[in-house]
Amino acid sequence: MEILKNVILALHIIGVAALLGGVLYQIGAMRQGKARVLPAMMHGAWTMLVTGVLLVGLQYPLGNDVNNVKISVKLAILVAIIVIALVNRKRETVAAWVLPVIGGLAVVNVLLATVWR
Repeated sequence: MEILKNVILALHIIGVAALLGGVLYQIGAMRQGKARVLPAMMHGAWTMLVTGVLLVGLQYPLGNDVNNVKISVKLAILVAIIVIALVNRKRETVAAWVLPVIGGLAVVNVLLATVWR
């Protein structure tokens, strides 16, 4: 069970990398006014959601305590990221605030995961 948890955690981290990597990749396009939401960003956000739910679900059979407030805050932030990305995914160019907000929320989510115990 512990191996399964670690594999899912690795997939969760890959989802974060895809989301943040897409945002960082689009910074150059943002300067030219051609930034958009990449499919990799959408896949990364959905991967984070699915693997995050699985990780929380696996904590109970492993006998670990779950900080439900922390998980709820992280879920709310991830839902905000997904909604912003979904609304803007079909646009040729996105507003100047979209990518910094998505990237900032993703970084906040990582900080919450690592700092909040």
